[in-house]
Amino acid sequence: MEQKAVILDEQAIRRALTRIAHEMIERNKGMKDVILAGIKTRGIHLAKRLAERIEQIEGNPVTVGELDITLYRDDLTKKTDNQDPLVKGADIPADINDKTLIVVDDVLFTGRTVRAAMDALVDVGRPSSIQLAVLVDRGHRELPIRADYIGKNIPTSKAEKVMVQLVEVDQTDLVAIYEK
Repeated sequence: MEQKAVILDEQAIRRALTRIAHEMIERNKGMKDVILAGIKTRGIHLAKRLAERIEQIEGNPVTVGELDITLYRDDLTKKTDNQDPLVKGADIPADINDKTLIVVDDVLFTGRTVRAAMDALVDVGRPSSIQLAVLVDRGHRELPIRADYIGKNIPTSKAEKVMVQLVEVDQTDLVAIYEK
């Protein structure tokens, strides 16, 4: 794959997350009874960064949980031979019943990952509402899902790939478009 364009650098990612944090606080009239749930792998790191910013702004900590949606995917076709996959689902250190849950992910594409995340959450409890925050919305939805908070809209073709790199995983903060 060849890099076509850098969409967000470290500073732009930081600004987008700060803006999203302010939008979350404003929309929810504070962050009381709000839990952030990051989708593994990069969504959890974005959720933690958002929680840090919200705590800096509001002065109160925000609960952050982790969603591993691997086995909730509708496109998971088979298990590997002689190995049962480890079912993790949701690891949220608080009761989600009657709370506002904000699912955090890096890229919103077809919507299938978000649908799987909602399935994982419903297995844990019944939140009063579920919102969605993404760093990048690239379009091409296959399901009727939209983000409540978006760092950047990036129109793409299906032949392109949007890659988010985060310091916690990739040793750099960068969002770029690649051509297949």
